[in-house]
Amino acid sequence: MSGKDDIGGYTLGHLPGQRWTIGTDMVGTVRPQPASRPVRIPARPLDVEIDLARTALLVVDMQNDFLHPDGWFAGRGVDISPLSTVVPAIRDLSASCRAASIPVVWVNWGVGHGADGLPANVLFRGKRKADATGYGEPGALREGSWGAAVADELAPEATDLVVPKQRFSGFHETRLDSVLRNLGVTTLLFAGINIDRCVFETLTDAGARGYDCLLVEDACTTVSPPEISRAITWLIEELHGFVIRRDHIVEALTPFP
Repeated sequence: MSGKDDIGGYTLGHLPGQRWTIGTDMVGTVRPQPASRPVRIPARPLDVEIDLARTALLVVDMQNDFLHPDGWFAGRGVDISPLSTVVPAIRDLSASCRAASIPVVWVNWGVGHGADGLPANVLFRGKRKADATGYGEPGALREGSWGAAVADELAPEATDLVVPKQRFSGFHETRLDSVLRNLGVTTLLFAGINIDRCVFETLTDAGARGYDCLLVEDACTTVSPPEISRAITWLIEELHGFVIRRDHIVEALTPFP
């Protein structure tokens, strides 16, 4: 990405944290750092203070193949009705983040053609029977397909980022970590589905990479029994990060246009 600057030169770099300024007789590699925007948020197990200038929202798997009646999940006989319950919450949360200049990153299943990068133990999770439609097969989570796209009710805006993945974790062999580092992000807000599968694996993977992780519990859900969600939030409180409520983070964002 490039563009004209104020001195007749131009800038190079897609993300603010990685931009150079090219002048007629000098290349500027200084990357201006955003001013810190600390806020305190009610959380479990303790309240947490985060820097909004270094925070991003990660929304996991809110895509047609999981949410739509014509999608892959419903076609497998899964009751998808619990999943749509968080759509309004995520729509509101993502809008609030954009208004506060917090990056919104959509991380969806998007398997390459043929799924030749997936080992058998991963393929088995999506294809338990020979006549089932597995990961990456026509009609199942294929990158670039309708099913891999963010659901229409949550269509990303031009400022959002979309990262495809081929594992339960959004970090495994994807560009997600590079994108977040280039944005200067150190804190991640997590929303999406399923809380006990891709949300949880992405969150624990993020923690292992040094990110501070906050689960927005009422912007997450699952098709699993309710006690599974309770177990996951307990694990996050105990070992992996913090658990917050959507209204608390939205309220914290309000003073920051």
